[in-house]
Amino acid sequence: MEKPAKAVMTPAGPSAGGGSHEVTELLRAWSDGDEDAFNKLLPLVYDQLHRIAQRYIAAERTGHPLQPTELVHETFLRLVDTRQMNWEDRVHFLAVSARFMRRVLVDFARRGHAAKRGGKDQPVPLEQGVAVSAVPVLDLIVLDEALNRLQAFDPRRHQVVELRFFGGLSVEETAEVLKVSPETIMHDWKLAKAWLLRELAEGKTNAS
Repeated sequence: MEKPAKAVMTPAGPSAGGGSHEVTELLRAWSDGDEDAFNKLLPLVYDQLHRIAQRYIAAERTGHPLQPTELVHETFLRLVDTRQMNWEDRVHFLAVSARFMRRVLVDFARRGHAAKRGGKDQPVPLEQGVAVSAVPVLDLIVLDEALNRLQAFDPRRHQVVELRFFGGLSVEETAEVLKVSPETIMHDWKLAKAWLLRELAEGKTNAS
């Protein structure tokens, strides 16, 4: 019997980009109706969002028709409709952007999932340096459904996964967004990761 692919789960990488204070000022100016502020904001956050997009796409399968640049641009289009949001700071913006990016990819995957079945599987990084045996290669749709189940009974741990894995926020930045201690984030991340890996493994077994 062929062994299932191994997977490891890590956040998307450290945050980068423009200065936090400058980004925060532009976000607030944009919320107040300054359209030019959004144009000034984009270059400050583009590189990090592009890195997150690259990770998202690499996490699926080879031959993905959506390119990182296209994913970032689609995310920006959705962000335009959030101008009236009460933006807190750069970290808050990245968290919301990561959520939109997830939705873009899941929507795209649902539309073209059947056509991509023939692609070669690639492992999704779920924790650097920690290979988890008996866990299938992740599918964004399956992962999204598992995250929705997690959100139903533990909204904060769902947010921790969304911010760290999808948004690439550090432990400290995630703690800042959720207004809890870094120790709490580390504890939540560990438990949420274990729960998700178990859910995904059981889902694979049930589908076999």
